[in-house]
Amino acid sequence: MDQTQQNGKTSNVGVHGQSELAHDRERLMNDLKSAIGDAEQWLTHAGSSAAASADEVKAKFQDTLRTAKTDLLKLEDSVLARGKLAARATDTYVHDNPWKSVGLVAAAGIVVGMLIARK
Repeated sequence: MDQTQQNGKTSNVGVHGQSELAHDRERLMNDLKSAIGDAEQWLTHAGSSAAASADEVKAKFQDTLRTAKTDLLKLEDSVLARGKLAARATDTYVHDNPWKSVGLVAAAGIVVGMLIARK
């Protein structure tokens, strides 16, 4: 787990957040696969089955799709929150270490310039 020290405070960032994000992404993928499977089943049986079972399949598909949308929104919120946290941490680091930041940006500029010049 990464530990960063900012203004005397130590915060833990890393492994737990990444595994939680991976779990959310996996759950979303499973929900989407289920929704696609339900849609295929509904389309396959739509013409041959009775209206009552078609309504059942349609309701199940809508429920699965609603769950997938909810999970997607949760994942989006999680990614946005992590991005904002990373931006704040970067901003704090740059304000606490301005010359290190200038050196890192200069080094990155030199590397990018060398890569561009090679082509």
